[in-house]
Amino acid sequence: MSPKLSLRGTDLSPALGGILMLVIGLALTGYGAYDYVQQSEALDDTETVDAAITDTGIEEIQQRRGRVDYEPTVTFEYSYGGETHTSSQLYPAAIAPDYDTRSAAESQLAEYQTGETVTAYVDPDSPGSAFLRAERSGATLKFAGIGALLAIVGGVGAFRRLRES
Repeated sequence: MSPKLSLRGTDLSPALGGILMLVIGLALTGYGAYDYVQQSEALDDTETVDAAITDTGIEEIQQRRGRVDYEPTVTFEYSYGGETHTSSQLYPAAIAPDYDTRSAAESQLAEYQTGETVTAYVDPDSPGSAFLRAERSGATLKFAGIGALLAIVGGVGAFRRLRES
């Protein structure tokens, strides 16, 4: 017996559920790939500026089944093009990495203390979105991979159900 899928209280046919998973998976994959390309472009065209760390912290992210992940947060101010900006991006990606333990997240902030001056990287095309680490975040590829897996499972399930009909 197949598990029942429902959307807002309405039962979905297994084929429609598979198609829905396929579409959501493709959207997640597309967004992850888009973010990866964006961070690659940002890394290719950066200029360095001095930035002052104004705040750091660890954000707890509640996951399913009671698990908690930890995301390092940092806020800094910098000047570029005669204007002062504030950013909170550690990496050039919109999808921030998170960590299984608080200590792993804290280790990402070890070199950033409130009041210190550090080097920040600014994309001249987006001067309000500077970041502190000139490296790619693996979180975008992880996001795209999860989306691809979801799309494959949904596509195969939908194809099988439609073929049986």
